Amino acid sequence: MKRLIRLYLILFLTFFSSLSLNASNASSEDGKIDVKEVVLGHMSDGYDWHITTWNGHHVSIPLLVIVKGENSGWHVFSSSRLAHGHSYEGFYIDHEKGGKIYEKVGEESIRPWDISITKNVVQIWIVVFLMLFIFIGCARWYKNRKPEDEAPKGFVGLIEMFVMMVNDDIIKPSIGEKKYKKFAPYLLTAFFFIFLTNLLGLIPVFPGGANVTGNITITFFLAFATLLVTNLFGNKEYWKEIFWPEVPTWLKVPIPMMPVIEMFGIFTKPFALMVRLFANIMGGHAIILSMTCVIFITCQLGAIIGTSLSVVSVVLMIFMNCLEVLVAFIQAYVFTMLSAIFIGLANAEHHTAHK
Repeated sequence: MKRLIRLYLILFLTFFSSLSLNASNASSEDGKIDVKEVVLGHMSDGYDWHITTWNGHHVSIPLLVIVKGENSGWHVFSSSRLAHGHSYEGFYIDHEKGGKIYEKVGEESIRPWDISITKNVVQIWIVVFLMLFIFIGCARWYKNRKPEDEAPKGFVGLIEMFVMMVNDDIIKPSIGEKKYKKFAPYLLTAFFFIFLTNLLGLIPVFPGGANVTGNITITFFLAFATLLVTNLFGNKEYWKEIFWPEVPTWLKVPIPMMPVIEMFGIFTKPFALMVRLFANIMGGHAIILSMTCVIFITCQLGAIIGTSLSVVSVVLMIFMNCLEVLVAFIQAYVFTMLSAIFIGLANAEHHTAHK
């Protein structure tokens, strides 16, 4: 527990110092902090991995830009060529249009085919390699042990605790004893992917800081994966309840009112998963960053007022950081639990009512 507290304090001090450097450099000419620039800068995706700003110089890790021009084919180059408002082979970053790459074709600016390696993409790769490292290491540990050996301790024991909790408390009760093993790999992968990306998102410097699950595109594909698993492996009873539910006949023919509602429900469930995860993570990051900016804004109001308000803001920010660690776990837990429930409903056995 003491090690965890020390680790959290180090991460908090790193977050505060990094953000203070960025906030101090994200000020306008009159010395005021540009809250919008600080918040959106940390939460948005980018073609480079911004670390900090020191004495007016941006310290960033350039990433790979892969775009297809209107008439010039594919281009692969470093994002450093587009830094500081520069253009390269007709391509440039338009910060007024969401910081996306555009191509100048004659008098027009068009959006090219863009499959660049952005900050969120690199963060996903980091999480994937981290998960492979963790679980391959745990598998090797178990490979050299016998079933009668004592339970694992340390990091392997911590991972086993999470796996057993998700498997025994979420997957098995929601899907059932007979069919849960087929869906456990997907649900465990979804849980640890969301949990690790949420935790890394709380670390402000490389290899963390990317707002992966706060990106609606990422949560869309996570929800879409649940949609595919639910409907591709749904049994005949599941589809019978959609196209011919057990309701009065006049609700099904001649106007298929209930089948239409049930079909609509197929898409509303994953849509709720997508929006819930996106909104909670995005909102949590926005609150923490806004409270941090309040500290630097209140410092300009005078010694007495600034100090008192800064102390309150620091206390609230520490509380919100602790809460965000809990939210990182809760959102992964809720997404996995609801996905397991949807899959379980699609594989439920039909029970005939006894008269």
